[in-house]
Amino acid sequence: MPSSADASDNRPRVPLAHPEAFAEPGKLLRAYFNSPAVGLFIVNAHLQYLAVNETLAQMHGIPAEDHIGKTVREILGDFADVIEPQLGRVLSTGEPVHFELSGGPLENLPAGHWRAHYLPIKDDHGVVDRIGAIVNEISGEKRLQESLEDTNRKLSKEVSKLDVLLDVTNLLSENWDLQKVFPQISARIRRVMHQEFAGFALHDPATGFLVRQAMDFPLGKGLMENAPVSPSDSPGGHVLHTRTAKIFSQQEMASFDSPIAKGLVAEGLQSLCCMPLLRPNGPLGVLVLGSTRENAFQPDDLTLLNHVATQFAIALENHRSAKEIEALKQRLSVEQKHLEGEVRGIGVFREIVGVSPVLLQVLEQVAVVAPSDATVLILGETGTGKELIAHAIHRLSLRKDGPFIKVNCAAIPTGLLESELFGHEKGAFTGAVSQKIGRMELADGGTLFLDEVGEIPLDLQPKLLRVLQDQEFERLGGTKTIKAKVRIVAATNRDLARGVAQHEFRTDLFYRLNVFPVRIPALRERPEDIPLLVRHFVRKFALRMNRHIETVPSETIKLLSTWVWPGNVRELENLIERSVILSEGRALHVPLEELRAHALGALPQTSDTLNSAERDHIIRVLRETNGVISGPDGAATRLGLKRTTLQSKMQRLGIQRSDYSK
Repeated sequence: MPSSADASDNRPRVPLAHPEAFAEPGKLLRAYFNSPAVGLFIVNAHLQYLAVNETLAQMHGIPAEDHIGKTVREILGDFADVIEPQLGRVLSTGEPVHFELSGGPLENLPAGHWRAHYLPIKDDHGVVDRIGAIVNEISGEKRLQESLEDTNRKLSKEVSKLDVLLDVTNLLSENWDLQKVFPQISARIRRVMHQEFAGFALHDPATGFLVRQAMDFPLGKGLMENAPVSPSDSPGGHVLHTRTAKIFSQQEMASFDSPIAKGLVAEGLQSLCCMPLLRPNGPLGVLVLGSTRENAFQPDDLTLLNHVATQFAIALENHRSAKEIEALKQRLSVEQKHLEGEVRGIGVFREIVGVSPVLLQVLEQVAVVAPSDATVLILGETGTGKELIAHAIHRLSLRKDGPFIKVNCAAIPTGLLESELFGHEKGAFTGAVSQKIGRMELADGGTLFLDEVGEIPLDLQPKLLRVLQDQEFERLGGTKTIKAKVRIVAATNRDLARGVAQHEFRTDLFYRLNVFPVRIPALRERPEDIPLLVRHFVRKFALRMNRHIETVPSETIKLLSTWVWPGNVRELENLIERSVILSEGRALHVPLEELRAHALGALPQTSDTLNSAERDHIIRVLRETNGVISGPDGAATRLGLKRTTLQSKMQRLGIQRSDYSK
C-alpha cells in the first residue's frame, strides 16, 4: 500500500489545547471528541488505543469500540510501519511530532492525505506514558495544491514556448539569411524540445524534389546524404503532400525507402517531427526536428512547432520577395543608368528615334567603339539610317572637333571617284586645270564616311587599303606621299563577304574595313519604334508646313506597325511627309489603301525578296546561337523579338530545325 510521511512541517494546522490538557484525557476527549473534521486518539506507551473518536474510527473504517485495548499494528496492519516510528519519536524525545501521511490505512479504503499532530502526555513524574494524536484529512487541500503545481508547471512550459517563439520571430526579423541564422533558431527550439537534430528543406518546383538548405546536428555521424529528396517516399515529402505536421517513430521512419529516411535511422534518431512550411501560394518546404529518445515529441508540442513553421514560412516568403525586389532594383538601376546614358546622349543621338532593344543595342555598340580610332563598318538595308550612325560615331569620338567628310561611292562616276577621294595634281588628266585636294586630305584629323563602300571598283581598292594600313596616299598624277590621320567609317547594304567570295571585293580590304561591324536593324525588326517615328515625323513635317496635326488614328498606327517596310525608315518618312501634305484637319490622314494594296500582293516580288532575306537572317542567327531560341543569349534576344513572335515567324517562313542545326 503506497504511503509517505513528512515530518518537516512543524507548524500545527489545527488549534490545540495546551499540552497539559492531555494529562486529563476526559477533558481532551470532550474538547475534540465530537468534531466531524478532526480525528482523535490516545495510545499508551505500548501503542495501545486508550481512546478514539468517531471521526478517526471512520478514517480507519473500524468502529471506535474495536480500537480500545488494541495496538496500532493490530488496527492498521502494515500501515503501522508509517505510524509507529513517529509515535516512537514522541516517546523517546518527549517532543511533539507533526507530519503528513499519504496512502490508505486499510486496503479496502481509498487512499488519501492526512496531517497528524502527535503530542506527548506525561505522568506526575514527568515521564511520557501516553501520546495524544489529532488527525485531519487534507485530501482536498492536497489535490488543490497538486493542481496548482501542475498548472504552474504547464504555465511555465507555455511561457517557455512563447519565449522560444518570440526569440525565433526576432531572429527571423533581424536576419533573412535563413541558412546562416538557422543554427540559432535550432538552439532556441532546443530549450523546450531538447532535440538533437534540426533541418529544413525547400521544395523545388522545377524538379519536384526537396532540397536541404540547412542542418543543425552537432552529434551527427555524417551518415545522412545531402542529395535532393524525393517527396514521394520520405517523411518530409509525406507532410508536404498532406500539408499536416506529423510525429514519426523510428519504425515509421524505417518504413520509407528513401536514402534520407535510412540516414535518419542510421544516425540513431528514434523520434522525428516534421512540419510543412505553408503559405497561401502553396507549400514552400518542410521543417524537421529529430531526437534519439523515443516519444520525444508529443501532440501538444505541435502547436508551438506549427507556429514556428508559420514564422519560418513567412520569413522564407519575405526572403524570396526581398530577393525579387533586389533583382528589380538592380534591373531598375541598370535601366536608369541606361536611360541616363540615353539622356546624356540626346545631343549625339538626337536624330535617332526609337527605344527598341535592337536599336538600343546598336547605340550601345556605337558608344563603345566611338572613342577609339577603330575602323567601323556599318551594315544594313537601304533606308535604315546608316549615315546617322556614322555622324553619331564622329560626335562621340575624340575627333568630334575635326571635319566629318562624306563620300557616296555609288553616286560618283568610277573615273572620278579616285580624284574625289585622293585629289589630283594639275594636268593629271584632261580637264585637270588646277590642283585639287581630295576628300581624304580634307578629312585629316577627322572622320571620312565612305557610304556604299561596296561600290568602290577593284582597281581603286588597293589605294584605299594603303590608307587604312599606313595612313598615307598620293594624289592622282602626283608623286608626293601625303600623310593623313583619318578615321574611316564605311557603310554598305551589300553582302561584302559574298562579294569577296565572288572576287568582286578584295579580301584584305574587307578585313581592314570589318574591324568593328555594326549592323543596323531593319524597321520591320523593331516595330515598337514605328509609333515613335510616326509622331517624330508628323511633328517635323507639320512644323515645316505650318500644319496643326494633333492625333494619329489607332487603326493607322496598327497598320503602320504591321507593314514590312522594304524601304525602312526612309520609306516611312516619305509616307508621313506625303500624309501631312494630304491631311486637311487635325488628324493625320495616311493613304492606307497603298499599304493595303501592297499587303494584298501588289508587290509580290518585293515581299518574296524580303521574306527570303528575313528567313536567311533568322537562320543565320539561330546557327550562331546553336539553335537556342529563348534566354539572354538566345536568338529571340539577338533579334529583338519575343520568343513567341520568333516562333511564329519561323513557322510562317517554314524554318525547320534541320535548316540551322549543325
